Amino acid sequence: MDRKKLFLLLGALIVAIGTALAARSMFAGASAPQAAAAPQPQGPKVLVAKRALPVGTIITADAVGYQLWPKEMVQDAYFVDGEADMNKLLGTVVRHPITAGEPVTQGALVYPGDRGFLAAALGPGMRAVTIPVSEKTGVGGFIFPGDHVDLMLTQSVDGNGGESLKATETILKNLRVLATDQKTETTTDDSGKTVVKAFRTVTLEATPKVAEEIQVAQTIGTLSLALRSLADDQADLDKMLASSDVNIPDNLSKDAENKLLRQVSTIPQKGDDFVTGGDISRFQRRTVPPKGDQNAAQVSGAAVSSVPSGPVVRVFRGNSMSAQPLGGAVKGMVGAEAQGASRAGRTMGSATAAGMVAG
Repeated sequence: MDRKKLFLLLGALIVAIGTALAARSMFAGASAPQAAAAPQPQGPKVLVAKRALPVGTIITADAVGYQLWPKEMVQDAYFVDGEADMNKLLGTVVRHPITAGEPVTQGALVYPGDRGFLAAALGPGMRAVTIPVSEKTGVGGFIFPGDHVDLMLTQSVDGNGGESLKATETILKNLRVLATDQKTETTTDDSGKTVVKAFRTVTLEATPKVAEEIQVAQTIGTLSLALRSLADDQADLDKMLASSDVNIPDNLSKDAENKLLRQVSTIPQKGDDFVTGGDISRFQRRTVPPKGDQNAAQVSGAAVSSVPSGPVVRVFRGNSMSAQPLGGAVKGMVGAEAQGASRAGRTMGSATAAGMVAG
């Protein structure tokens, strides 16, 4: 290779190295592009719904919250942060449906004591019914609006002879308390503690049929309230799901399914529990014998199912006694029937005594 070509190669190499260094210096010195800053929302904070609020929803602290809102879109009916008292809004009821993220307006809420508050608090298809209570039948005043209670009926069941049997039965379960006396909100003192005091009436939420049953029950005996645990709603719901009493469609969304389950868990139910005086005291029977039947009354613990007229044969099996009437064709053969009944009683493995005949 001659000297001329060698100089050309060296020159080309120097130019290439210089170009690379210049490009590196240019890219290194160039500043990185600055990201455009997101515009900060301007305007006051207004009260909006954190979730969908259907008609009848009682406003709680987790249902609404303040959010920045464009100043030119703020209306006089909105609740603005710093001007509205959030504590006064708790316990109000939604009059019109509010979607999630929608501002809450003053006309959409009904305050306790306002006209239409109780009607707005009722669920669709439900009714409000009031019953009288005392300090004893009203759990000593420890029942507040929003609680759920069971309704018990205490009565005295009269027998044919005038003797009575005391009995208490739970006739209805899971009734929501709407108001105590004429108050639909919980009373607090200056320190914020709940005030417990006796009341004379309780207003309950019920279906039309259940409301009729409550009115009839008031004429039968004394009504008493039993406060339910907060965990009972979930237990009753699990029981209904296990027994297939609740049918949940497969195509429901999670929110719709939860809404359906909440509605089902608050439906009033028929009671199935009862206690009689015989369960408490040995001196009270489950069934009341007539006062004139001295023979039956002398048998301690014997249960008399009926009192037939005419000749009968009484068969004793342990502490139970059954009265078998004699046919009209054998009235003249009382002695023979008694002997036959006696033999029949001895042949039965469970009989403990021979039959007795009464004319």
